[in-house]
This record gives sequence, structure tokens and C-alpha cells, in this order.
Amino acid sequence: MMKKTIIAFCSLFILYMPVAKPTHANEIKRWKYEKTGLVFWEADTKEKLIALTFDDGPDPLYTIQILDAMKKYNAKGTFFVIGKEAERFPEILKRQAIEGHEIANHTYRHKFRDMKNPNVLKAELRKNSDLIKRITGKAPTLFRPIAGYYDEQIIETSIDNGYYVVLWTWHQDTRDWKKPGAKRIARNVLYDTKPGDIVILHDAGGDRSQTVKAVEYILESLYKRGYKCVTVSELLSHSNSVVPVLLLNP
Repeated sequence: MMKKTIIAFCSLFILYMPVAKPTHANEIKRWKYEKTGLVFWEADTKEKLIALTFDDGPDPLYTIQILDAMKKYNAKGTFFVIGKEAERFPEILKRQAIEGHEIANHTYRHKFRDMKNPNVLKAELRKNSDLIKRITGKAPTLFRPIAGYYDEQIIETSIDNGYYVVLWTWHQDTRDWKKPGAKRIARNVLYDTKPGDIVILHDAGGDRSQTVKAVEYILESLYKRGYKCVTVSELLSHSNSVVPVLLLNP
């Protein structure tokens, strides 16, 4: 009887004993790159500020609807645009700029393989930057790698060409591209919102009607809770650890 009791106790102890959290490679890389002050996942602030970011646009249907929703709440966002799409719909970029949103670089062609060659990536960044500046009068200072993928070469190429690299807060990956439903997309954002969060959404690249509806839910809820949606650059300017300066002259 005693032997069985001891075995049972030991089994429970092993089951519930604290386990050291493994250190993942991406955590090590994040710490390394954050130290540069040029790569960001979020801002260090206690103010109720949050940045909604949108990849892969502009789109003549969904981007417009998102801009309408944001205008209703006086919200500002950051749009990581693809050059080929911006070339097709320059009026949308002009509207974004006029309404106080931030336009950022997401490469010209949006081809993953282009990021693996530093010379090609440099050309992609430059071509998109020149296009954005021609349309809006201001060159972008922020870059988001395609699908958020980064390695040392991509980071170094981006920084060497005058960009801040912006990813997103780990718990704010909405995965809206999976189309799980507008309420679930919104819930992913609102469940554990924290000051300084950077949220990733998509305003193009497929049917984004769920994202549009989710943005309306998100904005309504955030503003009821006292949050303000700002551009990434404004968010970072409130950071307690890093106060960015523009690396490129507009």
C-alpha cells in the first residue's frame, strides 16, 4: 500500500512540477534585433495606444471600406502597400495620405524569393519607395517583410537601405487571411489587447469582407475602452525604450 502511495505521489509531482520554458530561436533573434532599435514588434508604452496595420493593398473595394470605417472613428492606420497594386490604384494612396494614414513599404512585386537576394530586395524596396513618393510626395520609412519572414540578411538589407523593420505583436496575429469569420478576427485582437500592440490585418489579396467587418467591431470596442488607433510611427514615438527618428527625408 505504501509503495503504491509513493508511486502515485511521484507521478503527480512529475505531472505538475514546473517545467522550464524552452528558448526558441526566433525569441533569441527578436531580442538581438530589438536591441538595434530598428526592428519592432510593439511599443513600450502604458498609454492606451494601438496600431492597426494592413498588408497587401491597396484594393479598390476593401481598402476603401476600411478607410471609411477608420474615418468614422478618427482612427489612423499604417498600410504596407505592394508597389504593383499602388501603381494600379494611386488614388487610394492619395486618399490615405490626405486622411493622415501612414504608407509603408511591402516590396514592389510581393515575391517571396526576391527577399532571398539582397540586391533584388534592395531594388524592390527602391522601386516601391520611388513609386510611393511620386504618388504621395513622401517616401516610406517602414518596411514589413513578406509574410513576416526575416533573417539576418533581410534585416541588414532593410536597415542598410534606411528602413525600420516592423513586424507585429505575437498575440496580435489575426490570421484574417484564413477567413475564420469577422467576429473571430475581432476577438483575436480584443481578447488580450495591450497598450503598444501592433496588429496585423490584410486589406487585399483575396476576399477581405470579413476583415472589413472585423475592423468595424475592433474600432467600436477599442474606442469604448479608451484606446486610440494611431500609425506605427506615432506609436513608436511614445515608446519608453526607443524614440525613433526619420531615417529618410520625405
